[in-house]
This record gives sequence, C-alpha cells and structure tokens, in this order.
Amino acid sequence: MPESIVSTSALCLIAASLLAMVSCASDPSTIVQTAEDERSPSRPVATYSIVARDAKTGELGVAVQSHWFSVGSVVPWAESGVGAVATQSFVDPRYGPMGLALMKGGRGASEALKALTSSDDGEAVRQVGMVDASGGVATHTGLKCIRYASHVSGETPDGSIFTAQANMMMNAGVPEAMADAFQKTGGDLADRLLAALRGAQARGGDIRGMQSAALLVVKGKTSGKAWEDRRFDLRVEDHTKPVDELARLLRVARAYEHMNNGDLAMEKKDIDGALREYHEAQELDPASAEMAFWTGVSLANAGRVDESLPFFKRAFEDKSPGAAWRELLRRLPASGLLPDDPELMEKMMSAK
Repeated sequence: MPESIVSTSALCLIAASLLAMVSCASDPSTIVQTAEDERSPSRPVATYSIVARDAKTGELGVAVQSHWFSVGSVVPWAESGVGAVATQSFVDPRYGPMGLALMKGGRGASEALKALTSSDDGEAVRQVGMVDASGGVATHTGLKCIRYASHVSGETPDGSIFTAQANMMMNAGVPEAMADAFQKTGGDLADRLLAALRGAQARGGDIRGMQSAALLVVKGKTSGKAWEDRRFDLRVEDHTKPVDELARLLRVARAYEHMNNGDLAMEKKDIDGALREYHEAQELDPASAEMAFWTGVSLANAGRVDESLPFFKRAFEDKSPGAAWRELLRRLPASGLLPDDPELMEKMMSAK
C-alpha cells in the first residue's frame, strides 16, 4: 500500500503490534500494565515536563521533574533526527520507544501519538508530549489524569516548537508558566528546557513536592552513532532540590564539553585553541582537579612544561578522599601518555 494512503486504522494496528512486541521484549517488572491486561496502573510516576525542538540547531530534548524516584529512567525519550517524547502521569514507558519507532518510520508526531492512544485502553490516565524532527508537535492529556492536569504547545518567534504538560499540580497554569519561561529564555535548548522547569516550580509545581529530575538533549542530525548523538543525558535520581542539582550537573557537563573540544584542538596541534577551551572548562568548574590535571598533561605533551606546572599544582592540592594525582602522573609514561623522561617527570611531580 502506498505510504500516502496508509489509514489511521492501519497505523493503530502497527501501534498495537509495537505494544505487543515491546511488552514481550521487556522485563514485566519495569512496565506499568495497560488496561488490556485487565489491570490498572496504581501510581502516577511523573508530573511536569517539556519536549522541544530548537529551530536553529535542530536539537531535540526533554526536561522533567517529579516527586518520584529516578524519573529520568521512564519519562524522557529522544533520538537524533527523529523526535522526542515525554510519557507520564500513570506512565506507560512503551510510549517512548514506540513513538520514536513510528516517527522514524515517517509518521509525524500527531499521527504517531494518535495511533498509540487509539490502541491503548488506558489512554484516559496517560499524559504524553511529542515533537518530531520536522517541526510537528502533539500532546495528549487523558481525562482521568489527576488535576490540575493540562498541556500547552506552541512555537517561539525563532521557530522553535515545544509542548509542556503537567499533572498533579498544586495550582493550575503550570504548563503556561513553562511555555512562558521557555519562550523568554535565551541560550541553547538545554538552557531553555531548564528554565521551563524553574518556571513550573515557581508556579507551584508538583503537589507532592520535588524529588528527581532529568534533562535529555540530542543533536539535530544523526551521526549514526547514538552514543555520539546525545549532547546531554543528565539525571538527578533523589534530591531535595532536583532542579537546582540538574542545573549544577548541566554546568559540569558543559565544562567537560569544553575539555573534549580542547582535546580535539590538541589533536590538530592548535595549542592556543585548546587552551581557550580548557580555560572555559575550568571557569565553569573551577574546583575540578580532573580538568586541571589533564590540562597539565596536554601542555606537557606539547612541550610547554612550565605552563603545565600550575595545573599540576592545582590537581595535587586536591584533598578529596582517595585522590592520588601524583601517583597517577607517575603511571602515565608506561601507557604512552607522557614521555618516558625522568627529569621531566621529576619537574612535574615537584609542582608546588
């Protein structure tokens, strides 16, 4: 049958088949059962989330916060060049992989979501948000989601699209607060998603309080290597202030991004470019002995030993339990990561 005339009923059959396939392949203890199993899910797992696509970069992402342990393990799903999904309320995690599978097969977000809800007898307690890589957006809030439950979707002036959804809120208007924060915040997609979580909490957030949060951002174009396509994949499993902790982790993740860029510059013999990246990394995470140590190693390998010494000194001052940076430095020549030069080694080991 030509793709252009595939019917909604056919899509529902596809979705139902995917439900069965994923169910058979999954550990039953990790799946919230649907009504087709003649059992109802007993507890809501997630509360507020935002799913979005950045118009400038094509990046796709999800951010979520809940008073539930490890919300990042069930709610956010995204695949580079395909789409992103948040599945919550009385959550069925299968909406994530199935939604991505349908979008990867050429279906837009609206068509994919309709097919999934149409084949789910428990749709009345589901809340799902989806965006696709082409700019499509879709949201579903079941009639039996715990109030205050609602969603809002839209497009920002720069062409970015989003859908924000929330259930079990202290007050009405949380999705609107998320949308407002997302639209008014500058920066990249991760910054805007994080701002949306803060906006939700400022409006009252989850009636139960806070516990866990997650942020998932993938690149706009796939490399064919899923592990390289994830730009940020951060989780706060259990914390009194999970959104604040998520913001801290994002800052650290950005620092390591600069470190990686610096290493790439070193491979290209762009020493000054590498130093700029390393400097940016340490500005973001000044307490990191790890970053200082490897910056020193890179400089030493480039023949700029005197410049490496302050970085080694900073690493050696690390008083973290178990930290032994001098001993690590001593082991590097045997692995080919530093010249096997006793005089050079002594100079670096003596950095004070």
